[in-house]
Amino acid sequence: MEDIFEKGQRASNDFFTGTVWVKMLVTDEKGIFDTQVYHVVFDPGSRTHWHAHPGGQILIVTRGKGFYQEKGAPARLLTPGDVVEIPPDVVHWHGAGPDGEFAHIGLSTRIHRGPAQWFGPVTDEAYATETHRRRGG
Repeated sequence: MEDIFEKGQRASNDFFTGTVWVKMLVTDEKGIFDTQVYHVVFDPGSRTHWHAHPGGQILIVTRGKGFYQEKGAPARLLTPGDVVEIPPDVVHWHGAGPDGEFAHIGLSTRIHRGPAQWFGPVTDEAYATETHRRRGG
């Protein structure tokens, strides 16, 4: 299935592991909506670093298989149509499974509370353990 949005700009490896593409859809520079909206495409095995959004975040999965994990909890397998509601300040990561691309629409809510806070990469070992466990391996 092809995405309706172009891949956008390659994301910085300061906040992501692997190749990730971000297309900003709503930047809300005037502060009208207090929300930013973006389409994100993760190459196989690519993922965010651990991070939290002071105002919360919503993910809407559009393509592929991916994972979402909150700090201290097991990873959750994500497939198209899944919606993840992430409360403010919950430390988490999300990204593609090891076998294919993964895409989602993300919404950062109540952005007046500040930008995402970043806490470092998800190690390859932790990623492999969690994705293997959730794939039933």
